[in-house]
Amino acid sequence: MTDPAGDPGSPPDLSAAPVVLTVEARAHGWRLDHYLSRLYPNYSRALFQRAISEGAVLLNGLPAKASKRLRVNDRLSVQLPAQPDSHLQPEAIPLEVLFEDAHLAVINKPADMVTHPGKATFKGTLAAALQHHFDSLSDVAGQLRPGVVHRLDRDTTGVIVVAKDNQVHHRLSRQFERREVQKEYHAIVRGEVEPETGVIQTWMKVHPRMHERMIVCEQEDKAREAVTTFHVQKRFRGFTLMRLLPRTGRTHQLRLHMRHLRHPIVADKLYGGSAHLMLSEVNPEKAGSPTMLIARQALHAYRLAFRHPATEEPMEFIAPLPEDMSLTLAALRQFRAR
Repeated sequence: MTDPAGDPGSPPDLSAAPVVLTVEARAHGWRLDHYLSRLYPNYSRALFQRAISEGAVLLNGLPAKASKRLRVNDRLSVQLPAQPDSHLQPEAIPLEVLFEDAHLAVINKPADMVTHPGKATFKGTLAAALQHHFDSLSDVAGQLRPGVVHRLDRDTTGVIVVAKDNQVHHRLSRQFERREVQKEYHAIVRGEVEPETGVIQTWMKVHPRMHERMIVCEQEDKAREAVTTFHVQKRFRGFTLMRLLPRTGRTHQLRLHMRHLRHPIVADKLYGGSAHLMLSEVNPEKAGSPTMLIARQALHAYRLAFRHPATEEPMEFIAPLPEDMSLTLAALRQFRAR
């Protein structure tokens, strides 16, 4: 049986017939839904939660809750329909490759690009572009996520690493899981942040009604801890350029944490930063100007550092700020300098 946390091997394919699984030692104490979604990454946790609630998943012959903690050698029976579309079509989408060798590639992801197919987005993904550009990619995360070790939000730009084979994928994944990968983001936020540096430590979970959003919450069964260190780089009148160093890798963590500080990221419409930033807002003398500075969250994965999975050599990659963030900063320096 495969270890869903990353050891080689493949679990049995899910199909209309029940599949029987034995829980391995490393998964002791995991939630039932978390275990299944890690074992079968092409299926969402929400799908498994629904299947569990409908009795399609049995634990030691009995129905169980999605939150049930597993024990070593527990027996699971899982009955789901086979995934209808398990192949990703390559797409000739231009990519900025920062580095490439026989083992991995490092990409500067543009805005308006989903990392991998999901929900209603199946075209124009980074995963499809990777299929076109590279002859060999890992399939640890499933055929819809070739090479994908970690992800960035659709409108977050910057550095992302891609694995070319499964062994490299496993080794990189372990570095992420052990929090050995250094990640640095740059963000432009609303308001003048005080103090110069600090740590944001919260619990977070999916919003109970708006499932595309996350919320800060008390520690509870469905919540996950999120920790971010922040540093002020430059203050402007009404805005701040920030360095954000996430210690954990939760969905929307940095965007939610900036909202939690009451300094939402500029043009982050999901978390209170408004839908865009116009030149007229930065410079009142330009009232009525149609010039738009940025129309997506001003968040950029600036730096990524890790050990090369084959050579153990320390590696560091930096992606320069994209044009829209550079344009926004130029306007702030000109019209909002302190």
